[in-house]
Amino acid sequence: MPGFKFAGIPAGIKTSGERDLALIFSESPAVTAALFTTNKIKAAPVRLSMERLASHKKCRSIIINSGNANACTGKPGLKNAREMMIKTAEELGISTELVCVSSTGKIGVPLPMEKIKRALPALVRNLSPLSLNHAASAILTTDTATKISSRKVKIGRKTGIIAGIAKGSGMIRPGMATMLSFIVTDISINPKALDSALREAVNRSFNRITVDNEMSTNDTVMMMANGNLRNIPLTMRAAVYSRFKGALNDVTYDLARMIAEDGEGATKLIEIIVRGAKTESDAENVASSVANSMLVKTAVYGRDPNWGRIMAAAGYSGAAVDEQKIDIYINKIKLASKGMGTDKESAARKTLANKKILITIDLGIGKETSAVLTCDLTEEYVKINAHYGT
Repeated sequence: MPGFKFAGIPAGIKTSGERDLALIFSESPAVTAALFTTNKIKAAPVRLSMERLASHKKCRSIIINSGNANACTGKPGLKNAREMMIKTAEELGISTELVCVSSTGKIGVPLPMEKIKRALPALVRNLSPLSLNHAASAILTTDTATKISSRKVKIGRKTGIIAGIAKGSGMIRPGMATMLSFIVTDISINPKALDSALREAVNRSFNRITVDNEMSTNDTVMMMANGNLRNIPLTMRAAVYSRFKGALNDVTYDLARMIAEDGEGATKLIEIIVRGAKTESDAENVASSVANSMLVKTAVYGRDPNWGRIMAAAGYSGAAVDEQKIDIYINKIKLASKGMGTDKESAARKTLANKKILITIDLGIGKETSAVLTCDLTEEYVKINAHYGT
């Protein structure tokens, strides 16, 4: 990625010895936009990064640790998060005002600052434009795979790049899914246009996934645009702005899909599409209700085409529904027509062996649609979270 460098190393925060400290660095101050958790309990790094970006819309570096959330750690937690920013700035030789901080991991445990401070010189030495994958692995917690996506964008005669990484596997729900994502681009864009594009992309991706309907204290999506492409800065009225937004939407959707696919203990990715709703809000409510239903998720895991559970979840969603107009499909096999069964369970059961499952609900009372990505619920999810701690 032109103008950006990345690093990810083990600092000893995780007992496993895996990478747990990541750094993203821009060679020049980058216009930065971010969205954070809507949880009223916010981790120290979230609070500090929110404050930093509220007063200073540019950033050059993001320091991220995994294995410790630095949440519910009181004044010492704020002091530690601030020290992470200060020490990172010192190692990079830049202003502290140009550093943001992020953490993920167990809640309520003091951050091991001595380990982090000892690791910072090596972290900076390891910075490389080719090490995005190292940074991507260093932000993981219970994830089973790194999550990386990129797109090229034609800007006049030049070609820019948008690249992103993410982590997320458990504590995932719509409304800024419990996750971290960091996106960078060499395209020049003004702050208002970047903020608008990021919000739209998040609403179309990270806000439409759910694993377990849990919300974390540390959710962060941050995007840096350093203008290294030297194009005329994009505005919301620019002819290529829609192309930029389309590429960003693709990157965030890729990352969101990877998160849903990598849900803790998951064996199947489930896409839920609702159509024929009276309002967009109704469509979203039905999709989320079905996606968060433990009975639906366990039925998919057990290869049980139990459309009655889907119908029930639609009914308690709060949306306007008419039982006698609802059609339900699993993998395009119609299991319910006008609210009644079609006796196609045997055919549907065979398709539930697939790794990707499509559930479609046609409410039959309007024209609005919505979609949510989720995953099945397995015994492994219980095992992981019974032993992980907070």
